[in-house]
Amino acid sequence: MVWIAATVLQVPFVHTLAACQAWFVRLVLPLQPKLYIIVYQSLAFVNALECKEPHSDDIWDVAWTANDTAISASADGTVKQWDSTSGQVSMALPPHNLAIVSISVSPDGRFVLSNSLEGTTSLWDLQTDTVVSRHESYDRSTAEGAEPSWSVSLNPKGETYAGSSGSGNVNIYSAKPDSFGTRQALLSSGKNKHGMICKHSPDGRRVVLAIETGQVFIFDLGSETLTTTYSSHAMTVRSLAWSYDGNLLLTGSDDKRLILHDVRSTPSGKPGSGAVATFLGHSSWVLSTDISPDSRLAVSGSADKTIKVWDLAARTAVSTMQESGEVWSVCWRPKPPPPGSVGAFVSGGQDGCVRWWRSAGTGA
Repeated sequence: MVWIAATVLQVPFVHTLAACQAWFVRLVLPLQPKLYIIVYQSLAFVNALECKEPHSDDIWDVAWTANDTAISASADGTVKQWDSTSGQVSMALPPHNLAIVSISVSPDGRFVLSNSLEGTTSLWDLQTDTVVSRHESYDRSTAEGAEPSWSVSLNPKGETYAGSSGSGNVNIYSAKPDSFGTRQALLSSGKNKHGMICKHSPDGRRVVLAIETGQVFIFDLGSETLTTTYSSHAMTVRSLAWSYDGNLLLTGSDDKRLILHDVRSTPSGKPGSGAVATFLGHSSWVLSTDISPDSRLAVSGSADKTIKVWDLAARTAVSTMQESGEVWSVCWRPKPPPPGSVGAFVSGGQDGCVRWWRSAGTGA
């Protein structure tokens, strides 16, 4: 996505994109041939479905898979797969004795990587409903310099995964069954601070790390080097989201802000222009965020017990939903929305309930 000058239009509220497009074609295009950016004054999202058997504790991470199921990880020690039509549990791992803090799903929706509070990392094959690999990252007797993982991210290419640590590092491990958990590389931020979250770029060539002091680091996996550092936030960054083309990175922080970064690289390797937009509106910590498949919208969950949907071009919130507790995780449906829809997402948080949200007046 490239930010360019254009005439900005405030579009009257309509329930469907089809209605908006009709308004645009009928009233705007005949005026003169110039470039326009459509800015939505408001979008409505409805709670289309709730899970039937909530977790017994907070949900700390959720994902919507390519197979249209939802995955949730909870402080009750369980990881569950949910049917997105009925809201019923379709599969679940046996409860772990400590909380599950992080999950990462393969692009094809087959594998779920999960990590527990003390650093037990597991790879769950949804096709066979078996845990095919497990690694105790905290066990220093297995590897020199071993350190417990916190946030984990499965490389989209499938052969490795990343784990953030309490010392400001990203460890790259093998994801292959015969060598699962074998450390292949250590990427250091140079800061001895807790790594709150790490996440691979969609093409699997980069990994981003956010630490407790608010700094964000991007590493190139091919050269195993730190390429970019951002200090856009003054407080802890708890959430990261890449755009699907890998050009944008959205960060959410305890400073109540979301910041959009241009992370494109030039042929010479020079990083993009960095922070390009700030989103204000939450009254407490931003705990989660994600960018829609078409990179037009973002969604965020907060400790202020609200979910907000943001128009990235307009830099403004276009929808706010009140929840009963803190919203620890949100995730867009990975499939592009059908005509007449702006998409759907799933959320999870303090009340242990997985909820599916869709744009009002349309199907998911």
